[in-house]
Amino acid sequence: MSSSTLTKDEPVQPAAPGPEPAPEPPAGPPSALSRLVGNPKAIALAVAALVVVISALVTGSGIWPHGLTADVKTPLNDLDNWLVDNRESHWLFLYFLLHFSNAAEFSVDGITSLLDSMGYVGVTVLGTLIAWAAGGSDLSKRALRTGATALAVFAVCGVLGMWEPTMETLSLMVVAVLSAAVLGLLLGLASGLSDRCERLLRPVFDTMQVMPAFAFLLPLLLMFGVGVPSALIATVIYAAPPIARLTALGLRTADPAALEASISLGASPWQRLVTARLPLARRQMMLGLNQTIMMCLSMVVLASLIGGGGLGDEIYQALGGLKIGKALIAGVAVVLIAMLLDRTTAAAGERLDDVVKAGLSRTMARLRLAVWGLIVVLFGVFAAIGSSLGGDEWPEGWTVDIANSLDTKINWITDHLGSGIPVLGGTITWAEGFTEYVLNPLRDGLLATPWWALALLVAVVGWIVGTWRAALTGVICLALIGWMRLWDVAMDTLSQVLAGLVLTLVLGVLVGILCARVERAERIMRPVLDTMQTMPQFVYLIPVIALVGQNRTGGILAAIIYAAPAVIRITTQGLRHVDPAAMEASTSLGATSRQQLLGVQLPLARKSMLVALNQGVVLVLSMVVIAGLIGGGATGFMVVQGLSKGDLSQGFPAGVAIVCLGIMLDRLSQPSKGRNGD
Repeated sequence: MSSSTLTKDEPVQPAAPGPEPAPEPPAGPPSALSRLVGNPKAIALAVAALVVVISALVTGSGIWPHGLTADVKTPLNDLDNWLVDNRESHWLFLYFLLHFSNAAEFSVDGITSLLDSMGYVGVTVLGTLIAWAAGGSDLSKRALRTGATALAVFAVCGVLGMWEPTMETLSLMVVAVLSAAVLGLLLGLASGLSDRCERLLRPVFDTMQVMPAFAFLLPLLLMFGVGVPSALIATVIYAAPPIARLTALGLRTADPAALEASISLGASPWQRLVTARLPLARRQMMLGLNQTIMMCLSMVVLASLIGGGGLGDEIYQALGGLKIGKALIAGVAVVLIAMLLDRTTAAAGERLDDVVKAGLSRTMARLRLAVWGLIVVLFGVFAAIGSSLGGDEWPEGWTVDIANSLDTKINWITDHLGSGIPVLGGTITWAEGFTEYVLNPLRDGLLATPWWALALLVAVVGWIVGTWRAALTGVICLALIGWMRLWDVAMDTLSQVLAGLVLTLVLGVLVGILCARVERAERIMRPVLDTMQTMPQFVYLIPVIALVGQNRTGGILAAIIYAAPAVIRITTQGLRHVDPAAMEASTSLGATSRQQLLGVQLPLARKSMLVALNQGVVLVLSMVVIAGLIGGGATGFMVVQGLSKGDLSQGFPAGVAIVCLGIMLDRLSQPSKGRNGD
């Protein structure tokens, strides 16, 4: 055996310890490129965007193929002629639609006659008493403020010379709100109590939510003609979904413990509904009623285009004649009515909350009952002798004509702010620059993109944020627009919506962050946002015309003013309701305010931000269409022109194209549950 061989009795000597290997450095965060490569959705989106850019540069033309279109004007013209010829004789009108028309006209005429018989004294006194009673019928600050608001609103409308159109608008509002509330409650009950009804009504509500107000008017105009019935029915259809959806939401989110207690006591389904589910859903139902009232007022103003009359007609006629001062006066009256209705319903909701939380003494209950009884008695008294107390119209000597003075001041503002600012130019100069350097290139880019590339991008985005159903829906909407030969004008509308949406989101998110982090800013912005949210869409056009004139940029500015409040409020609420534990943890780790915002608040408020995006899409699209009245052009102008001429073949396809754009953008901005929020 060699000397190097060990025997079994020899101990094994351990080897001399060598240098320990250096520890491996910890793996750093993956780079942006590695994250992109590992994400198939990001790859698909990047490829689709690249295809769109290359195809637009190479082809330079996005014309929809003529072979994939159809002539929709001829059958619509035939239908239009048939409706006109048979409106007075066909059984569908005589035995069905005529009853709706007569009921609508009879109801509105009855309320108008009642207000006229009560006179301005009776209307003012009763309106003030009703607002005071809604606030609590006592000497509390809430009740006195609500009553004083009503008194001031009626007085200002009279002094401005808008008493008669205000009464016409109120008459239509009373009937519209009652009808929309009853219809909405019935649909909400069906959707809240039945899963099958909920599945059936959900797409209907979705479509009605994204459908601009103008889309309701033209079909009803052809069925009922120009006048109050068309305006009333369109208003009811437009305003019923909010109260229906919120009623269903309240019924479905009722406290399970309360419902189980009701069941354990042997309550029948009807008893559970009346004593448990409806009271628990009261807050959502009151919010829905408030939203329905605001939408009724907005639609009543728009319905002036088809004979609704009232303040909306005053605004429309003044805008058509470029009498901005008169339009502004009528707009102020509309805003005042909106504020009155909003404050009154809000006060009534707060009073009901107080009753539920703290109860109501027997004396106070009797007092409130007596006040409402007095209101009923005064109704009868003023209806009988009200007009003899001072006349049915506001006295001419108590009015102030400020229209000419306003026109002079508005012209001064236009001259000095429009283009008279040294170096900067002015609002009109900025509007022209925005049109030339933003809107025109964006529109030209969409028109230069081949239709198939744009459809590919929509499909990929729909698949990423939702499901294949969202992708398919978006592609079908684009195809329907092209099939109706409206591709070019729809791309013009889409360019305005995208530009308005980006600016709305930037402004809304920045102001929302400021309001969420600075309480003083939120307090300052609250009355501004309240006023902006209660103003009907028509009213936004008045100051815009004075600042930038009648053009596409003016329409986008009006859309930003209209849509920004919703984005600001949703953003503020989302950031403020971030989990406090997460905020405390970031503070304990030494995170700065900026790091908390970017690393904690915004990521945790992502769902709220997505809701803000979706609401911004819907509201901007709605307002951009209405901006067709002030030079927005595209599909909005086609709808407005079709309404003014009663031309179904022009207005209806454009309305359908707008609805298609709305549905497509709604689906692309509404991530599917379970994929993008959890």
